[in-house]
Amino acid sequence: MAKERVENTEETQQMIEKNGGKEQETLLSASGTKEMRAVILTGFGGLNKLRVTKRAMPEPQEGEVKIRVKACGLNFLDLMVRQGNIDNPPKTPLVPGFECSGIVEAMGDNTKGFEIGDRVMAFVNYNAWAEVVCTPLEFVYRIPDDMTFPEAAAFPLNFVAAYMMLFEVAHLREGMSVLVHSAGGAVGQAVVQLCSTVPNVTVFGTASTSKHEAIKDSVTHLFDRSADYVQEVKKISPDGVDIVLDCLCGENTGKGLGLLRPLGTYILYGSSNMVTGETKSFFSFAKSWWQVEKVNPIKLYEENKVISGFSLLNLLFKQGRSSLVKTVVEKLISLFNQKKIKPRVDSLWALEEVKEAMQRIHDRGNLGKLILDVEKSPTPLMANDSTETSEAGEEEEEHEDSNDNKERMPFIP
Repeated sequence: MAKERVENTEETQQMIEKNGGKEQETLLSASGTKEMRAVILTGFGGLNKLRVTKRAMPEPQEGEVKIRVKACGLNFLDLMVRQGNIDNPPKTPLVPGFECSGIVEAMGDNTKGFEIGDRVMAFVNYNAWAEVVCTPLEFVYRIPDDMTFPEAAAFPLNFVAAYMMLFEVAHLREGMSVLVHSAGGAVGQAVVQLCSTVPNVTVFGTASTSKHEAIKDSVTHLFDRSADYVQEVKKISPDGVDIVLDCLCGENTGKGLGLLRPLGTYILYGSSNMVTGETKSFFSFAKSWWQVEKVNPIKLYEENKVISGFSLLNLLFKQGRSSLVKTVVEKLISLFNQKKIKPRVDSLWALEEVKEAMQRIHDRGNLGKLILDVEKSPTPLMANDSTETSEAGEEEEEHEDSNDNKERMPFIP
């Protein structure tokens, strides 16, 4: 009997995951509640935990702005959230996403500063991957007239993080040098653009070889991500660099600290080395943790080096520094209006294509930002020309007459 109850429980859970969305949609329709489409993460794990369904449309509370979403940003952090590969992950089911752009549709009570119809971009503490979001007024910013919605969705998280690391933490000045990993990614591209606004800044970057041709003009010295970049940097600059921006963690922490000049600053802002397969890997986590060089404060003191961490979302949602972030956004918008910076959009994906979009970012195939375009219709399935790469990083042979080896092709602007 006990075994039967366990089997029944497992079967029931599978039915809930499979049919729960349909039942919820039926209930919403029957009750007359306003509905919207949203990407739902049903549990932590692989791509199969993501689906698009209908859910109740939120209404703004006091101090909140209701936004009709046009575009959402997709970040490597979202992939880590999907896997549950973060500290204190929230409970599922949930709507992922931390940034979006759209049009103001309504304002909560005692909320001023915007008009209905205003074009805005915003930070959201989850729930961004939906047709409608509500977020506090302090996290919403107007979009410049000549900034598109996809560009606006690519703007907040990456450019604010890049600016604050360079100028608020590391105090970038004329003549300094910067090493940035994943130079072809969204944050990396924001970093190299911001470095170009300061005279005589030397940028060292690592990136996949396939991206070198596209970004070589924006990076002073470019190295393959798998090469011994420490030796390559020292050949060019024997005394190292002033700033290291590390989104990888693991063994790169020790390498980055070793490359710092006196009074240099190492900043850790990610840990993508912990992600190797489709689901969370304890082995990858343990390996990355073990490879992190244990920092000796006395050694930092003797070598005049600074080590720092940076999490923009914690700064916003846990540490109450929204006023500082707003000031940074205003500076960035001024730089955009002066045509000194411009978000680089890699590709646009429909909400229904979120799995394929996540696969692309996992495979480090993006140049700049991946965007979920809420109004975009899914692209018909198209057969891949050769092989496709799984999240485990292994190439799978294409088999004839197999629908499993078809993928949606993104719209690349």
